[in-house]
Amino acid sequence: MSVEIRSAGAGIASGAIDSRDSRRAVLASTIGTVIEWYDFGLYAIAAGLVFPQLFFPKSDPVVAVLSSFLVFAVGYIARPLGALIFGHYGDRIGRKGALVATVLLMGAGTFFVALVPTYREIGVWGAVILCVLRLLQGIGIGGEWSGSVLVAMEWAKSHKHGLFASWPQIGVPMGTVLANLAVVGASLTTGAAFTTWGWRVPFAISFVLVIVGLWIRLGLEETPIFQELVRESRVARRPVPEAVRVCWRPILATVFLRMSELASFIVFAFMVFTIGVRMLHLSRDFILVAVMIGLTVECCIVPFSGGLSDRFGRKRVFMTGVALSGLVGFLYFAGFSTGAPAIIAIVIVLSFVPHGIQYGPEAALIAESFPPALRYSGSSIGYQLASVIGGGLAPFITTGLLVRDPAGYLVACYLAAAAIISLIAAALLRPQGEQA
Repeated sequence: MSVEIRSAGAGIASGAIDSRDSRRAVLASTIGTVIEWYDFGLYAIAAGLVFPQLFFPKSDPVVAVLSSFLVFAVGYIARPLGALIFGHYGDRIGRKGALVATVLLMGAGTFFVALVPTYREIGVWGAVILCVLRLLQGIGIGGEWSGSVLVAMEWAKSHKHGLFASWPQIGVPMGTVLANLAVVGASLTTGAAFTTWGWRVPFAISFVLVIVGLWIRLGLEETPIFQELVRESRVARRPVPEAVRVCWRPILATVFLRMSELASFIVFAFMVFTIGVRMLHLSRDFILVAVMIGLTVECCIVPFSGGLSDRFGRKRVFMTGVALSGLVGFLYFAGFSTGAPAIIAIVIVLSFVPHGIQYGPEAALIAESFPPALRYSGSSIGYQLASVIGGGLAPFITTGLLVRDPAGYLVACYLAAAAIISLIAAALLRPQGEQA
């Protein structure tokens, strides 16, 4: 089947979109994404704090951390599989059905982590079970991003695509804030028992959040753009192969466009625990609080920068954030080198500002680069392939660089190199939307 490439608006008149439906779609997309990133963030935090001792106790400390992050990387490696599965169904049967399935899969993968026996109880099989659950998490989140962004954007009027598509992006910092809050709460209430059983509580709580996410998403209506595709019989029969054939250029551009966003977020939101707690022996709760403040700041910056992209263009705002992310790494590690808690807290918070500036317009920039009939598949494949390269490998690269240079300046160079790659990819991307 040949898919006609039409503009991002797909023929939907702005007046045909009800503002109440738009707000409902944004709310459902954002809340569901928050829940899924709460799930994903929990594992990322635990991978740095407790999993090395619980599941890899006989390893050298550095090897134990690397082993823990290897299991963490499984979730990233599984994302392209989720993109293929849910990209197909998202372009074939609609955005809503795919979103309901992703929250179920992600929630199950997270809840059962709370029940996994440790190395002391079943040996290496504990790590094997973790890998399987991370695989489920990765598949679920591999289909989540495109669905949530498309539901929000395709219910928006064309001149507000940047703002509306940016709201699901808040799910990453806000979900991570909730994950950090859950870890702080469990740490404070369970005390010394946190490293034995207290860490399980935040994972168990995810069951309640999944029920909430399901209830919200089941009430969604299908987007006007997908309804039009159905009416005009323009739904792709084999969307994934068609997307690869027709849209290979924007797929590749999307892969490299995300390098800066992924690498910087892994370092600033998750590797900071390894840097601060294990290397500088700072308080775990101190790092958690600083990260939460930074993520809260980012929750405000993301929709603001998304709205700016509707006025000044996606690329311009996005590339500004990327350039700042490439520079802030040097400031970040200079602050850590002082050893002063106040300065360290400030640089942790500031590190999330440039990430938010690029992350807000990124959603619409990517989604508008694909024709409506292949939008779920194309954007998912590019987005999640980037997750493997930029996200899954980042903890290993960062850990290796920190071993060679504990001061962190090699990591700062790594973030700068990622920013250069993203800037080149963004320059080559050709969105179909009005606000390129």
